[in-house]
Parts: sequence; structure tokens; C-alpha cells
Amino acid sequence: MPSQITDFKALFLNDTPLIDTRAPIEFIKGSFPKAVNLPLMMDDERAAVGTEYKQKGQDAAIALGHNLVSGSVKDQRIAAWRDFTLAHPNGALFCFRGGMRSHITQQWLRESGADYPLVTGGYKALRTWLMEELTRTANNQNIVVLAGRTGVAKTVLLNQIPSHYALGALDLEGLAHHRGSAFGRRPSPQPTQINFEIALAIAMLKHEAKGYDTLILEDESQLIGRCAIPAPLLQQMQQASLWVLEAPIQERVEHSYHAYILSNLEEWTIQLEPQEAAFKAFSDSLERSAYSIRKRLGGIRYAELNKRMSQALDEHRQGNPEAHKKWIHFLLTDYYDPMYDYQLSKRGHRIESTGDRVTLMSKLQQFRV
Repeated sequence: MPSQITDFKALFLNDTPLIDTRAPIEFIKGSFPKAVNLPLMMDDERAAVGTEYKQKGQDAAIALGHNLVSGSVKDQRIAAWRDFTLAHPNGALFCFRGGMRSHITQQWLRESGADYPLVTGGYKALRTWLMEELTRTANNQNIVVLAGRTGVAKTVLLNQIPSHYALGALDLEGLAHHRGSAFGRRPSPQPTQINFEIALAIAMLKHEAKGYDTLILEDESQLIGRCAIPAPLLQQMQQASLWVLEAPIQERVEHSYHAYILSNLEEWTIQLEPQEAAFKAFSDSLERSAYSIRKRLGGIRYAELNKRMSQALDEHRQGNPEAHKKWIHFLLTDYYDPMYDYQLSKRGHRIESTGDRVTLMSKLQQFRV
């Protein structure tokens, strides 16, 4: 009997390499972190087979599929699968439901001399299981939320927690590929919502498998850029204890400057050439971010921010990037701080600890193994 895999947990905990045999249009919408798209049928072939199925039935559709994927086309696809199996002998393959596409791929591989397992139920079963596990792990974890004003470097603290402590931190902004706040968009795109949820579910599975007692997460609203935190986890975060990280305004300005100006421009420079194009894209991104909060800022504050930002960009072009610190200071103190203080005042009963980086890192000592 052809080998099949039913232990989904082991697949994800072991980072098992996977062949996703679905069409590229399906893969782009969402797949698994260790999956590589080596389709049985390309998008146009899949569409043609689907039309044939609707008009003439299953047998005609199967015949058309075999006709489209034959000869040198078939040989090339088998060769790509074979190369993958040789590079990843402990991997597996899947299609959408674990049906015809994965069985045909498995059969053709076997005929070429490679016996490779398929995942029972395919992508649909794997994703359904992961979402159920996300709900279960979210409900079973002792969650602590790290809060703090914009710029206190919450993500930095999370990533500095020693690996031998009996708690783990998940970097939600890292998974969402977004720095948070209206200015958090990065040059390269965010993952799809499906891929964000999948990566989050796997990260929580791995956290649980390490036997950690506590999960610490950064304080986030429902949306991190365009990625939405799944409701089961968001509900637990909204009830969790808060640790509030504090930092002086100058440290916050400095951190924001490095994250949103220097690092952001560096990423744009990697993405685009020449340097002038990268700087324009970087400038446009800052101005769009400011424009996106204009209603919440109000006309007077938006005009002031726009003026200061334009001046800073002019000075930056002339070799003085630190000019951005003026508008960053203005935005933090006149916009983000009042908003944060109001939101925190409604959650005061959940605050368990407050302090600077040294204080909170000291508190983490209680989790040493």
C-alpha cells in the first residue's frame, strides 16, 4: 500500500520538507513554511481540466489532464520531484484534499524509482488541524502580554529572553512581517492571512512542545498591518496579565529612529536600485503612513507633522538623517502617548508589573530553570 502520513504534529515539529503539488494560484494564497510548489498542473492546465470536468465529467477531465501533462512536460515535472526527494529523503507530498493529484504524483514518482509518502487529507486537512491546534494551545497557555508606549522596544526585549528560561516569547510582528503602528509597513510584502495563521499556529505548537510554562506576547491590536490575530488568541491576550515596559522619551525616539528610518531605508535600498529610487520609495512610504492617520491626528497636528517630515526628508537628502528625530518626538508625545495612556487606563486592573528593561528582565528571573 502506498505510504501515507497521518501524524500532522510530527510534520510541523520536525519542519518536514513538503512538495505542494497544487497549482501556483493555490500555493500563492497559502501553504506551509517548509512547502515548495512543484505542481502536477500549472494554472492554465488546471483551469482547462476544471472546465472539462464541468462540461463532460470526470473521465473526460482525467483524460485531458493526462494529455496535458505528458511527454517532455511530464518528464520535467517528475525530474523536479525526484530532485526534491533526493535532497529531502524524509519529506512528503500533498495536494488540496489528498486526492487524485497527490496520488498521481506519488505513482509517477514510484514508477521512476522513488517511494515518497503523501499526507492524508492534503492541505485542507493540515490547515484545519493547525487552526484547531491554535485554538487549543491559545486556551491552554498561561499568557502574559508585554505592553508599553510606542518606541520602548518591546520586540527587542522579547527576543532577548534566554532560551533556557521556562517561558517562551512569540514575535507576532516578526511573523506578520510588520513593525507595528501606522509606520510599520516594510518594503517586502506581508504574508497572506492564511500564511500568517499557519506560521503562528506552528510557532505555538513548538512553544508547547518545549514544555514552557508561560507564553509572553507583545501587546497588539487585532491587526498587525493587514494580518489579523486569530480570534482565539486575541481573546486570551485581551484577558491576560500586563507587564508594562517603560523607557525615557529620548530612548524611545532613538529606537523609533533606528527602526522606522535607518532600518527601513536599508531595506528599501536592498529592494530597489538605484539609491535615488529607494529613497523615493522610502519617502513616499513615510508620507503615506502619515496620511493614513490624518483624521485621528486632526488637521492642525497633521499639518505640523507633514511640515516637520518634509523638512526632515530634505535634510536627510543632504546627509542629515537625524533630522527625523524632531517629527518622531512630536508624533510620540502628541499622538501616540495620549492614545496609549487612554487605552492603558481602561486596562489598569490587568497590570501585574511595571518597570524599565532592567526591572522586567529581573522579573523574568523567576522563570529560570
